[in-house]
Amino acid sequence: MDKRWSTVLINTALLASGFGTMHMLEKFKDVVLSHYGITEAMMSYQQTAYVVGLFVAFLLGGTSLFKGSFKRSVALIVSFAAIPQFLIPFMPSWWGVVLLRFFQGFIVALIAVFSNQIGRLFVAERPFAKGVILSGIFWGGIYGINLARWASSAYSGWESVKVAFIVSAIVMYAMLAIWWLFIEDFEIPKEKRSSGSNVWKMPFTWVFGFTFFPALWIIFTLGSFTLHNVNFSDAQVANLVMTLEVSMGLWSIVMGYLGYRLSVKNTSNRGLFKAIVSVMTLSYAVTFLGIFIVWKAISANDYRLALLGIAITGIVQGTGPAFWTTAPAAYPKEIYPEASFALGLISNSANAVAPNVMFVLVKSVTTGMVIYLAMALLGIVLLLISSRMKLPVEELS
Repeated sequence: MDKRWSTVLINTALLASGFGTMHMLEKFKDVVLSHYGITEAMMSYQQTAYVVGLFVAFLLGGTSLFKGSFKRSVALIVSFAAIPQFLIPFMPSWWGVVLLRFFQGFIVALIAVFSNQIGRLFVAERPFAKGVILSGIFWGGIYGINLARWASSAYSGWESVKVAFIVSAIVMYAMLAIWWLFIEDFEIPKEKRSSGSNVWKMPFTWVFGFTFFPALWIIFTLGSFTLHNVNFSDAQVANLVMTLEVSMGLWSIVMGYLGYRLSVKNTSNRGLFKAIVSVMTLSYAVTFLGIFIVWKAISANDYRLALLGIAITGIVQGTGPAFWTTAPAAYPKEIYPEASFALGLISNSANAVAPNVMFVLVKSVTTGMVIYLAMALLGIVLLLISSRMKLPVEELS
């Protein structure tokens, strides 16, 4: 196998091992509630902390924390997920668990640093390579859910939590060790740039950064919001969760491949960017259709229709591979690592806002679904606006 693609596959496996932490604690809800003597509302704080951690990770990306040696940065990011995973089963205080879950959210920084690597290895193939890597988020979610199920069936009470968390932490470091042996290191620039090449002062950064905001709003809240408002059996709800994870994983690869086929026709900066906009726009348009079907399914309490709608709506993740290849295509080589984190920070602000809006302020299914439909339309509008803007690489040249 081409060494570049073996790199893509091992990146995917490492990302999956890290994102196995995403939903795992939720699968032990009854055990956690009993162990700490907390309410379900307090239990939800751990997931909120994790999601806010995703946002803060990109905020830190503008510092020197994730710069310098690429391999050192990856090891640091993995440790932010693995060390808390070791510690959580032994925390005497629930608020200590919540704090550790916040740090686990930093695992998302892998996406930005992997973007730097993919930008060096590929040109037209970037969306496909990134799509494969991003699918690891959802394979990781499936892995974490199934590990929790196995531990719950093989062990009882808090012992099941200990086994699942310790095993998953060991898996993360084992994957990191394998990854370390096969991946070549490089330097992510640390030095500050002049104000003329400051990515934060470029209008394009802000407009395009928000094109992925609606997708993340949907990705991080749709499943939970929808499943809290259906009257299906536990088994049917579990199937819907798994369908959404698999759908987003597969759509990530499919739309990444489409981005590659469009990119190969014109590998200039503008040509690559047109392919990015096309893939993201198509993904949002089909997402709109999928959300409409989900809305009708919930209203009719139709399980089969809900499965179809969820499977279609998973295409919202098809925006990811294209978005995460924008920095190498649209910015000069010297600043695209910084641009990756800037775009990530702007888009991931959805993680800090969406859960509070959808789960605290939105009480009606109709209102929630209208918001999701509006998000898909907003994504298309912002993409059309950004497509008419000059790229930073064009301005600075």
